[in-house]
Amino acid sequence: MTKRTATDRLIVALDMPTLNEAERLVARLGDSVTFYKVGLELIFSGGLELAAALREHGKQVFLDMKLLDIGNTVERAVANASELGVNFLTIHGHDQKTLHSAVAGRGNSNLKLLAVTVLTSLSGDDLKQQGTKLTPEELVLHRAQLAFENGFDGVIASGQEAARIRAATGPDFLIVTPGIRFTGSAMDDQERVMTPDHAISAGADYLVVGRPITQADDPYSAAQSFVQHISDSLSS
Repeated sequence: MTKRTATDRLIVALDMPTLNEAERLVARLGDSVTFYKVGLELIFSGGLELAAALREHGKQVFLDMKLLDIGNTVERAVANASELGVNFLTIHGHDQKTLHSAVAGRGNSNLKLLAVTVLTSLSGDDLKQQGTKLTPEELVLHRAQLAFENGFDGVIASGQEAARIRAATGPDFLIVTPGIRFTGSAMDDQERVMTPDHAISAGADYLVVGRPITQADDPYSAAQSFVQHISDSLSS
């Protein structure tokens, strides 16, 4: 397996409303970024076409669909996604039926399946509203273990839970971490955040960064700063 560089470990979230905005940002970022996330907002504005174009230009693509439906629907949706040639796809990791269906849909393709554990925008109070008495940390670990045991390649989880997931699943299970902020930065709508240095040290393999890069005055320099922090953490 090709060794991941610090640049490869940064995933820039193209969470913006129009294809033109996303294309302009990709052009500005140039060679500072090799991996992009295309999510629901952009999917409905040409995101799948952009994903294909990014792959054609040698970029890696994380399709953030957060699938959750009856098994047959999930299986067929994942099968279709695997035909797009993207690298990562997200499925809500709530139950074994959904996980099994996603694995069946993936088949023998190279698509890596990531289970969404608990959104980093949710707190303990939010989970109580959903009817669970588990803390975010407990629920994340439970769903990570479920995904690991049922053939998934990794999970989406905050840096605050990365160390416990790594200890429970071993070195090869991917941990992809959103909610990354520098110290003193605005949290926006995130609840469970961590700095890039601490997230990597805790066991995260990839960091997903959106607004701190996409809304920066100089996105290229902002991306380079995150890559440097990742590199420093890996070498320390």
